[in-house]
Amino acid sequence: MTDSSSAIRLSIPRPTPEIVKGYQGLATTAIADIIDLSCVMRYALHPLWPDIGRIAGPAFTVRTARHDNLMLHAAIYRAEPGDVIVVEAGDDAMAVAGGNVCAIAQKRGVAGFVIDGVIRDIGESRDKGFPLFARGRSPIPGTKDGPGEINHPIRCGGIVVHPGDVVIADDEGIVVVPLAKAEEVLKKAQAKADADAKTTLEAWEKNHRSKIDATLKAKGYIA
Repeated sequence: MTDSSSAIRLSIPRPTPEIVKGYQGLATTAIADIIDLSCVMRYALHPLWPDIGRIAGPAFTVRTARHDNLMLHAAIYRAEPGDVIVVEAGDDAMAVAGGNVCAIAQKRGVAGFVIDGVIRDIGESRDKGFPLFARGRSPIPGTKDGPGEINHPIRCGGIVVHPGDVVIADDEGIVVVPLAKAEEVLKKAQAKADADAKTTLEAWEKNHRSKIDATLKAKGYIA
């Protein structure tokens, strides 16, 4: 399939399968210990049901117009297996997708949706195990008129997302690691997670209290 419009880009850089697999084994909290706030989506975007699990994969970015969902509906046929479709929706009044669109995306191997907007037919996707992260839900569908873009830089959840960036989402939140830093951040996050796993609560408490008391003393709160 080819698309001649510059609004739709199909060729994007992607992380290696090894990098994606590494991030699939890390909680967003472990990654957030390494990255800064510019890589963490705001809490308004959240999993749409409890115990949603974790997704990790390359960002396949979409921008839709106000009250419209054309480009997301086009994206499900263009994304590659393992991609996370990330959407900058034009508003949060009309749904950019419903149960059938989510089912087709799942069938085609898409890892999940992260939507700065709203969606509908939540129960169908929950029952099928297709992860959805969004602002919320709305029963009314959007139009299919455009305009919009596929695989351009977008703003989602308060941060900039580029095509091919690594998106990790779970019950704790959503983080986006720039592709150029994906390998470096992965190694640091894995090392910290491994160290944390080997630390007992007693050892953590002792170190934590020592640091807190030292800071309080340095700030003049205690003698």
